[in-house]
Amino acid sequence: MNARHEQSGLVDLALFGGRKRFTVPKSTSNLVQPSIERFLDYARPMFDPPGNASGGTSVVAARLETRLAQFHEVARCVTFCSGFWALATSIVELARPGRREVVMPSLTYRRMADVVAWTRLVPRFCEVDPATLAISAETAAACVGPDTALLLAVHPIVNCCDASGLVELAADSGLPLLFDGVESVYERCPDGRGVSRKVGAFGDAECFSLHASKLVNGFEGGYVTTDNEALADRLVALRDGGSNAPGALDARLSDVHAAMALANLDELDAQVERNRSRYARYRRALSDLAGIRLVAFDESQPTSYKNIVVELLDDWPLPRALTIEILNAENVLARAYYAPPLHSKPMSYPHVSAVLPVTDRLAKRFMLLPCGEFVTLDDIDAVVDLLAFTRAHAHSILDADAARRAMR
Repeated sequence: MNARHEQSGLVDLALFGGRKRFTVPKSTSNLVQPSIERFLDYARPMFDPPGNASGGTSVVAARLETRLAQFHEVARCVTFCSGFWALATSIVELARPGRREVVMPSLTYRRMADVVAWTRLVPRFCEVDPATLAISAETAAACVGPDTALLLAVHPIVNCCDASGLVELAADSGLPLLFDGVESVYERCPDGRGVSRKVGAFGDAECFSLHASKLVNGFEGGYVTTDNEALADRLVALRDGGSNAPGALDARLSDVHAAMALANLDELDAQVERNRSRYARYRRALSDLAGIRLVAFDESQPTSYKNIVVELLDDWPLPRALTIEILNAENVLARAYYAPPLHSKPMSYPHVSAVLPVTDRLAKRFMLLPCGEFVTLDDIDAVVDLLAFTRAHAHSILDADAARRAMR
């Protein structure tokens, strides 16, 4: 059970020797668990006789591909054993031959540039829109040049980037457009004609993850959605190369992962409602806490309410790093939002970057708070109480932290 206690002084903070507020860590990952019986029902074809394959994909994975294509309202879905292979193979297949640069945001997933470099292309980092924290048509266009091979648009952790604007930019510039929709599985976006379309149906293709931390938990895995049948066929051929050539790629999704994802798809709407309750509790609890702004979901479109992101405003009295350290010591596993930005990290491979002042400023201000299936509404109240205590005792905390560091 969670240990909750009133904190009357700094000695009650775990960072300074007190008892942890939570005995069980509270994560920012989703970690949703479906009905075991439902999972086993989907997994039964694993025990059928050999020969239950469909075009190199098992019956269970083929069923998942059909379900995901319907869910995202697209012609095709191609599953992979990981999100990495979904993204890497899509980059390889879409990048324009003879060109090297992939335009992408710097304020994004910490390994995104590594994936691009792994495909032997060159990341070119662009700014983000301060309102969305995401790449936009304007920020991407500033980096488009004669060596641009691909536009890589990544949706932020809360809400979406300007998908329709990026689609228009890709069309005007004659460039392929790949979306990473890992955190936007459930969302919809206007398509520029006023029609709301499901994320997964924009650009040449979109990539998603089935990791346990994501909205659709398949233990692990990934997939690509597209309306381009020829592209889907090429992705399948590349994914299934291991069945034809020794040492070639074999990145097929296993039955057990597909069964887990199918079971979670069945319960997705119920999960979103639970996420909505947690988001509403955070919104209410944080409304009176000065110095912290909850990043609101755009409820004009369907959304998953999956992640909780807050901005530490100018009047928050502690550095973000110390705030996170205090929370982590209490088993509140808060983490910085995409920090450090990619352009400021040491890289051993070629990349192109300019001064990105908006990204640098935003990378210091945001953090993720616990959410997901192992976080209760009472837990949320306790997390916000801890933040309020931290703010109220900020001066004493700064003094105590300075003394603690001096003793190291």
